[in-house]
Amino acid sequence: MSSLPILYSFRRCPYAMRARLALVASGAQCELREVKLAAKPQAMLDASPKGTVPVLVLPDGAVIDESLDVMRWALTQADPCGWLMRDDPALIAHNDGAFKQALDGYKYPDRLGTDAIACREAGLAFLRTLEARLAIAAQLCGATPGIADAAIMPFVRQFAAVDPDWFDAQPLPRLSAWLREHLGSTLFQTVMVRPAAWKPGDAPVFFAGTPELSFP
Repeated sequence: MSSLPILYSFRRCPYAMRARLALVASGAQCELREVKLAAKPQAMLDASPKGTVPVLVLPDGAVIDESLDVMRWALTQADPCGWLMRDDPALIAHNDGAFKQALDGYKYPDRLGTDAIACREAGLAFLRTLEARLAIAAQLCGATPGIADAAIMPFVRQFAAVDPDWFDAQPLPRLSAWLREHLGSTLFQTVMVRPAAWKPGDAPVFFAGTPELSFP
């Protein structure tokens, strides 16, 4: 059993991305195991049979396999930047529910049999909600970033990347600036390292949190 938590992750997955953001912001240290989704390691499946990332295996063998739970666990251990004080569970739930459904329908219409334009419009409604929030404060829950920003930003990033020209043409100046700010942060660059896919017997790759990198 490892003396550090083990994080099974996939670099581009927004759920895994937000888990890594919180782990780094908390100052946590863990062993990072990058997963190849087409060949998921048996050790990850043994820990969490549902087979999705992130999966955090604690040194005592306990398993946390929901991204928000990983975030809250990390920030409960240490929250030097006060992320938990800037939370909005209802906004995050909307992101993870209706907005994620619209995002998937917009990004994968052929796979899901959806109307991409209708799904894009449904997602845009949530983006307008975020724009209105950012008209009040620089971040979603106040002047400085918090867990709500970290939990939602990876999904806005994914939505914007489907058709960047369309996204840039929308009247969402505050949201666009907020997204650019977070994507350009040292924290985001830190969590987007490119490790090789893990396989048993590999030397461990350590992922060390650095709280002073808190974005933006």
